[in-house]
Amino acid sequence: MNIKRRSLLLSLPALALVFPAYAQAIPLSEISRYFNSFSTAQGEFTQINPDGSLATGRIYIRRPGRVRFEYDPPEQSLVMAGGGQVAVFDGRSNQGPNQYPLRQTPLNLILEQNVDFENRRMVVGHSHDGDTTNVVAQDPENPQYGSIRLVFSANPTELRQWVIRDDTGAETTVILGSMEFGGTLSARLFSISAEADSRRR
Repeated sequence: MNIKRRSLLLSLPALALVFPAYAQAIPLSEISRYFNSFSTAQGEFTQINPDGSLATGRIYIRRPGRVRFEYDPPEQSLVMAGGGQVAVFDGRSNQGPNQYPLRQTPLNLILEQNVDFENRRMVVGHSHDGDTTNVVAQDPENPQYGSIRLVFSANPTELRQWVIRDDTGAETTVILGSMEFGGTLSARLFSISAEADSRRR
């Protein structure tokens, strides 16, 4: 499933927000504020792969620039970002991880030190469908890296899911469970070299 893991990170999703107090899309300034309001978060997720198969697991986020996707058995893969790189570990392989520059993935857009959806020309879609606000973002200088569609609920604003579209057009959806914000997450969780070393033992 390593190709599906690569899809996850090479085409991050868009946002939808439930905002009953307003019959319009949640402002981009509020979306930016949400991401900039926390440095660490963790919770469970369900992933829908491009072929329709499902996987579950736990996500750890440490902004800026770090995320870890741990998949539940029988899945043996692990995806992590740290040190400016994204690494995809295949549990069935004794080889090292496949690695890609984080800046070449849409995930980079929401892991930046200061997320600013208003001023980076990254937003290519911002709409409201009655229940949710959808925000589609991509790197304006490198649209070939894919896009991310993020989905938020409101009152309070919360990221509920994202859809990643990669450079081939394949989509991977990640649906988030309840997220816990704050607290300390060990730097080792996001160390690609430490993970590679532990898997060689």
